[in-house]
Amino acid sequence: MRCLWRNACLATLDGATPWGLVGRGAILTEGERIVWVGADTALPALPGADAPLEHDLAGALVTPGLIDCHTHLVYAGDRGAEFERRLQGASYEDLARAGGGIRATVAATRAADDETLYRAARERAVALMADGVTTLEIKSGYGLSEAGEARLLGTARRLGRELPLTVRTTCLAAHALPVEYAGRADAYIDDVCAWLAALQREQLVDAVDAFCDRIGFTPAQVQRLFSAARALGLPVKLHAEQLSDQGGAALAAGFGALSCDHLEYLSAAGVAALARAGTVAVLLPGAYYFLGAARPPPVAALRAAGVPLAVATDHNPGSSPVLSLVLMLNMACVLFGLTPEEALRGTTVHAARALGLGDRGRLAPGLRADFVVWDLDHPLALVSRVGHRPCRRVVCGGRERP
Repeated sequence: MRCLWRNACLATLDGATPWGLVGRGAILTEGERIVWVGADTALPALPGADAPLEHDLAGALVTPGLIDCHTHLVYAGDRGAEFERRLQGASYEDLARAGGGIRATVAATRAADDETLYRAARERAVALMADGVTTLEIKSGYGLSEAGEARLLGTARRLGRELPLTVRTTCLAAHALPVEYAGRADAYIDDVCAWLAALQREQLVDAVDAFCDRIGFTPAQVQRLFSAARALGLPVKLHAEQLSDQGGAALAAGFGALSCDHLEYLSAAGVAALARAGTVAVLLPGAYYFLGAARPPPVAALRAAGVPLAVATDHNPGSSPVLSLVLMLNMACVLFGLTPEEALRGTTVHAARALGLGDRGRLAPGLRADFVVWDLDHPLALVSRVGHRPCRRVVCGGRERP
């Protein structure tokens, strides 16, 4: 079916003009693709027999569909008590070493049945969709066994089948050391490497991630994991330099990583490595805010080096229980110093790149017809305000969501 969406303020994020703005524009779609974008007055003549279904958007703002390129959406349990303990002075590392943090969620997730996991994850995904999200990355990492990781990745795949949403899955088995491997981190990494081939055969994994930090895994262990991923042709990503500088970003860049995420302690050498590799820096202001961190990522250095900057929610039950990517737009500006346009590009153009997806993130002919109609008249209003729900309509793959 052909559809014409007209009389809109388009923030195409395509081309060199600010926001890729078309003041009174139109989008012509056919099936799941965009076939034409431009000024309403420049709309080409359409033969009568091929007349599209028209939608008058009455001057509303249209942007590409938002992309949340870093979430941990499938889990069970609640870690609200950790929030209070951090307010009382406990650090994220203190809680993790005392058996809380990721390990607490692993225990709760292992104890939950499949339907409980799916229903909870679906509710979270629907909340993000209501914020204009059309593509979502979901990491595993709360199973920490071959069967447990497969169960989480399978739940994420099910969300992609049953919701009008693109879901990309990332194996984050190297998230934390499970209790049954206490003192045997190298043996655990050996086993994770061995699991990857089966997960790939079952079509459960799009990329491989790891947590490289003092309470995570060492650069040498991550290197072994990434070598195994590369042997299978799987792209890699990395939780890097969140709590300390382990040189993880430079390591990941050496493997051509799609992205490195967090990056609060990123060094100048790490910035240069990301720039050489074309790796996306994914900024996670929710985790920075909830952990009460004091050292922001080196945004000015990343910008100067030409490193693409993406923004995501990092939704998880402990360090970033956030279910609004629109809120992250504002927080990326206030906490990290992004410009409003950089923030929006970070949840569209560069978020797509962080997932290895070249067919979305902009409004341009040939790309997927993923876009959002906002009850706003300019993209700046999307970023500058908080507490609003301006999403009016969402088109995903050329079809309007119910």
